[in-house]
Amino acid sequence: MAGKINLTDQLKKYFGFDKFKGNQEAIIQNLLDGNDTFVLMPTGGGKSLCYQLPSLTMKGTAIVISPLIALMKNQVDAMRSFSEEDGIAHFINSSLNKSAIDQVKSDILSGKTKLLYVAPESLTKDENVAFLRKVEISFYAVDEAHCISEWGHDFRPEYRRIRPIINEIGKAPVIALTATATPKVLHDIKKNLGMVDAKVFKSSFNRPNLYYEVRPKTVNIDREIIKFIKNNNEKSGIIYCLSRKKVEELAQILQANGINARAYHAGMDSATRTQNQDDFLMEKIDVIVATIAFGMGIDKPDVRYVIHYDIPKSLEGYYQETGRAGRDGGEGQCITFYTNKDLQKLEKFMQGKPVAEQEIGKQLLLETAAYAESSVCRRKSLLHYFGEEYMEENCGNCDNCLNPKKQVEAQDSLCAVIEAIIAVKENFKADYIIDILQGKETSEVQAHLHEDLEVFGSGMGEEDKTWNAVIRQALIAGYLSKDVENYGTLKVTEAGHKFLKHPKSFKITEDNDFDEIEEEAPTRGGGSCAVDPALYSMLKDLRKKVSKRLGVPPYVIFQDPSLEAMATIYPVTQDELQNIPGVGAGKAKRYGEDFCVLIKKHCEENEIERPEDLRVRTVANKSKLKVSIIQSIDRKVALDDIALSKGIEFSDLLDEVEAIVYSGTKLNIDYFLDEIMDEDHMLDIYDYFKESTTDKIEDAIGELGDDYTEEEVRLVRIKFFSEMAN
Repeated sequence: MAGKINLTDQLKKYFGFDKFKGNQEAIIQNLLDGNDTFVLMPTGGGKSLCYQLPSLTMKGTAIVISPLIALMKNQVDAMRSFSEEDGIAHFINSSLNKSAIDQVKSDILSGKTKLLYVAPESLTKDENVAFLRKVEISFYAVDEAHCISEWGHDFRPEYRRIRPIINEIGKAPVIALTATATPKVLHDIKKNLGMVDAKVFKSSFNRPNLYYEVRPKTVNIDREIIKFIKNNNEKSGIIYCLSRKKVEELAQILQANGINARAYHAGMDSATRTQNQDDFLMEKIDVIVATIAFGMGIDKPDVRYVIHYDIPKSLEGYYQETGRAGRDGGEGQCITFYTNKDLQKLEKFMQGKPVAEQEIGKQLLLETAAYAESSVCRRKSLLHYFGEEYMEENCGNCDNCLNPKKQVEAQDSLCAVIEAIIAVKENFKADYIIDILQGKETSEVQAHLHEDLEVFGSGMGEEDKTWNAVIRQALIAGYLSKDVENYGTLKVTEAGHKFLKHPKSFKITEDNDFDEIEEEAPTRGGGSCAVDPALYSMLKDLRKKVSKRLGVPPYVIFQDPSLEAMATIYPVTQDELQNIPGVGAGKAKRYGEDFCVLIKKHCEENEIERPEDLRVRTVANKSKLKVSIIQSIDRKVALDDIALSKGIEFSDLLDEVEAIVYSGTKLNIDYFLDEIMDEDHMLDIYDYFKESTTDKIEDAIGELGDDYTEEEVRLVRIKFFSEMAN
């Protein structure tokens, strides 16, 4: 019976469209025929229609299992707009009260409801299972199905329980849908949902309208983002940050600079969160600054840019988040800021998790780093990761293709890599292969006796960077493959074995070097955050003079990032100086005058027009937390007790205290140091900072030795700064 429905007529009747997109019709027909169905379709490809239309034409109610409350609300509103009957679509989740849930149940039992959205947590509740057993179910749709897989970018353990619950409620066809799944994730989902024989409909992952760019993350990132947004005035954009704290801070900075932006993260109260999301959809605000909690399935077609303030934890996450740009086929700019330090931070977060989970997480991070650092076409790298081959050499719509690097011949290097992988019996990852090639006698190499291999040290002349580029580009070219089951061990493909027998030309482009760029940022004119090199140099000289006069190290007066900001936005009054990161009222008053005079004179002599329009206004950071910390220290509360009472880690508390003293507020923490530290120890560290030209913790520990912990050094540095600078 199902096969006789004219689907195009139904599409026109319910949704007003004349024709289906891509595989939609075949997918819907397969589901109507009662078959399990797997849909792999990029963001913006029209996944929702694949279960919405069949739910309207089939008998009973379709259950859609979906991970986010925001997404359910969005989709239920959309379905209701297509129908005269409000009861046609409902959701059950933790945001509903009892009377609302009773209304939903009554609509379902009366046959009005064709689509019921359920969070996986709600689906597993006994009372919901008991209720759904009474309902005629047309099919189950598992949306965002990658949440099932530990190899996916958003693993949720409760998704693993979906199949047993379905069996309990009552069998019906299952359609699983996701926008991002590598071959490994795909297999994992099918196995877990008990649908190994499901027909897979895979659409191309290529989104030709999206422009991909990775930029070095420098101290001027806020300024760069503000400039970018102002150049894209009144366009809708999303900025993703990894932490809730950064989301709040950045949203405030954007607002202070006249940008219509709001924050969105899971820690906000739900009314504000929903309001901010609705305002973004209704175009009352231009920019949403969010954690990845935002945007899953948000159907806004005209997001014109997606900025990643921090590199995502996986390429699946990156693909899905960038995929929210340009869903209407129009312009979509995807700008990501990258520094290797962010990856180190993410690795730190994984500590304490089960070893298997840590290994998976590390592999996903390595793939992200490879993508960011590679100078190969971004589209080619991305599609290769999702098991799709992109045949063009130059896509013309990514930073690497628009600024191609010179290619170098790497035929011999690839042969060396292949020989090394074969020599270690295809049992190791890329970093180990590079250790072998470079002749590094690490403990792991010695444990396997691999320093005796003929290939050991065969690539000693080349840097890590070059070997990484050879391996990454050989993977894309199909000479090597990664065994995902074993955390990324390298294998040689049939094409790789052929290459070794009959080598031919293999050209590579060297990876982008982000760390180098990061170091030279202060004096690098160009880009959108041009630091005035002449002024920067004069400010450093002035700082040196003032430091000699006052007998304190230069960094105590102003830190380098503060000088860079001065040499970028030319503050000439003490008020303006307080808009500079790391300069509070105390510092501006104490040291500011000489610096303002110098900047003013430099501007007049060189006829510099100060960028009034682009003065980055920082937010006065008298946040509740900071005020409360200052008050607690004044009352001599132990610092570890303050951290405990605020519910933050001790190192995060030190971050806050450092920010307070760096911007010019005096704090006396002697009472705490006297309690926990040996006086000689403290004096050693204090004297080190007196003599040192840098305040970097790692330099201090390197100089002082392992008897001194990072926490001790940080605490004494706070004391030193407070006494010498403020």
